[in-house]
Amino acid sequence: MNLLEMYSLKDEMGSLRRLLESTPSPVVFCHNDIQEGNILLLSEPENADSLMLVDFEYSSYNYRGFDIGNHFCEWVYDYTHEEWPFYKAQPADYPTRGQQLHFIRHYLAEVKKGEVVSQEEQRNLEEDLLVEVNRYALASHFFWGLWSILQASMSTIEFGYLEYAQSRFQFYFQQKGQLTSFHPPS
Repeated sequence: MNLLEMYSLKDEMGSLRRLLESTPSPVVFCHNDIQEGNILLLSEPENADSLMLVDFEYSSYNYRGFDIGNHFCEWVYDYTHEEWPFYKAQPADYPTRGQQLHFIRHYLAEVKKGEVVSQEEQRNLEEDLLVEVNRYALASHFFWGLWSILQASMSTIEFGYLEYAQSRFQFYFQQKGQLTSFHPPS
C-alpha cells in the first residue's frame, strides 16, 4: 500500500495548525531553504571562515521556528545522491539536543547582542526555542511533503518526488510522536 494513501492529510493539517497556534514564533525574514547546497563557507582571510547563504528563491516572511526547524530537518537529507530517487534520507542525522542548543545559542547571541540576559533567562530562551523549532520542524516536513506531491505531477526534473513526500511524511509522524515527551536526543 502506498504510504501517502494511509495519511489523513486534511485531519493532520488541522492537528498541526492547532499545535502551531499554541506555539509562539515571531514572523521574520526567512530563507526557507537552508540546506547544505545553499550554505557557502568563505575561506578568504578577511572573512575568517564566515558562512554565506545563497539561493533565495523561497525566501519570504515566515515564522522563525519554521526556518530554523527546516534547517534542522535538512540535516537528514542529502541531495547529492546520484541514483534514483536522487536524494538520501538519514533520520539519525537529525541534530541532537546538544547540536540544536549549539545552533540556538549562537542564534540567540546574535539576536540578543548587547543585551544583558541572566543565566536563568538564557536557559528559558533556549528551552522555548527548542520547543518552537521542533514543533515547526513538523510544518517543514508537512510543507515539503505536500510540495513534493505537487511537483510529482508537474516537474520535468528527474527526482523521486513521491518517494521524497513519503520520506517527509514518515519523518513528520516519527517526530510528532517524539514531541509528546519533547526532549530531542542527546
